[in-house]
Amino acid sequence: MTIRTRFAPSPTGYMHIGNLRTALYEYLIAKGNSDGKFILRIEDTDQKRYVEGATDIIYATLKRVGMNWDEGPDIGGKYGPYVQSERKEIYAEYAHKLVELGGAHYCFCSKEEADEEKDEEQNIKFEDPCKNIPLEEAKKRIEAGEPYVIRQTINKQGKSKYHDEVYGDIEIDYDELDEGVLLKSDGFPTYNFANVVDDHLMEISHVVRGNEYISSTPKYNLIYESFGWTPPHYVHVPPVMKDAQHKLSKRNGDASFQDLIAKGYLPEAIINYIALLGWNPGTDEEIFSLEELKERFSVERLNRSPAIFDIVKLTWMNGQYIRKLSEEEFYEMALPYIKKVITRDVDNKLLSKVLQLRVETLADIPSQIGFLEQVEDYSNDLYINKKMKTDGEISKQALGYAAAALEQTEEWNNDNLFAVLKHVAEEKGLKNGQIMYPVRIALSGKETTPGGATELAVILGKDESLKRLKNALLKLG
Repeated sequence: MTIRTRFAPSPTGYMHIGNLRTALYEYLIAKGNSDGKFILRIEDTDQKRYVEGATDIIYATLKRVGMNWDEGPDIGGKYGPYVQSERKEIYAEYAHKLVELGGAHYCFCSKEEADEEKDEEQNIKFEDPCKNIPLEEAKKRIEAGEPYVIRQTINKQGKSKYHDEVYGDIEIDYDELDEGVLLKSDGFPTYNFANVVDDHLMEISHVVRGNEYISSTPKYNLIYESFGWTPPHYVHVPPVMKDAQHKLSKRNGDASFQDLIAKGYLPEAIINYIALLGWNPGTDEEIFSLEELKERFSVERLNRSPAIFDIVKLTWMNGQYIRKLSEEEFYEMALPYIKKVITRDVDNKLLSKVLQLRVETLADIPSQIGFLEQVEDYSNDLYINKKMKTDGEISKQALGYAAAALEQTEEWNNDNLFAVLKHVAEEKGLKNGQIMYPVRIALSGKETTPGGATELAVILGKDESLKRLKNALLKLG
């Protein structure tokens, strides 16, 4: 069997983390096989929720994380169109055929009620009971222009039984299933019908979706059965949770993929992290590239329990990815964030180098480097440090020695400046920290900085560094 999976998002806004995880699992199932195909299909039948530009966001997101599709609206394929709103005639044909096969029936309503449809479940008043209208009479009324919908017929007794790759064998009573609308009066199908028709016609072998669809799957299987089609393999996955009680939801202000990117998270780290929200490799390993995930992923290791989205864990993982970047790669990413804050002439290359070892996200950068633009007023108590054995008087002496030595220094690089200050400490009978710590405070006005004393001096340059040391001496009296 050729593995064919599909990601079928609705173009309703940003890419939610749960949706992106579904796409990732679909992608990995397909790409774990040499001839597997990953299909992109746009499910836009709910026109009321359509957001202009959302399809472009879907394209851009998948490309940015490296999940390229084999067939889709933009590149085509032999099973197109790949946009549901362009397949209305196909759905109409199969909906009417399903009525003929006994798997659905017509329901009629007034034009006024049809015009006032509120949602795809058609919460309007239909003739009751719809199924008692003879088929020939129904066809005549349709030809006469009466508004109608096609609703699924469920008249089976007993239980529906099917197998899910995550939850195993599932049984659901048929009498628990509602006879939902399959084709609306505007000619658009509902999700419950369109996904079955499309998955069959596009020869989808595996369907990944949230476990909230477990109870609806028997309805889909009845449609497959009426047409004599073979259902796909079902892979229902648990939700991604904000905490033990609440699902992760954009409506509640939870982060989308685009939000995380804006907050300075790397696409590779996000993909790595969400892969582990419901799947585990069976080892203690946590860092996986997309290529490694293709090799390691298996449906058998998907979990049944909901996964908690832990921003602290994602942040840690993002830091690991930042550290793995080459210096040049990180510099290109960091420079826009540096330029948001720094307008003076500083050594951006060295600044980027020291930041790479210390930041967890790119968005951490501005808050860590503001002092390079201007030293804010600070308390002299910062010079008091028991660990470094400094106080106000020692710091004043140390800064005086450092300023005098640095003013005579021509070779302004980190190694040379460190050697100069270390020599000053030895000459004056001080410990290295008793020189370095006060210098770092004088240059930054901060207790913690992304670089040491000599690194900050190189980043700021000689003139600015000496200016700040002299200002600090005046501040200390």
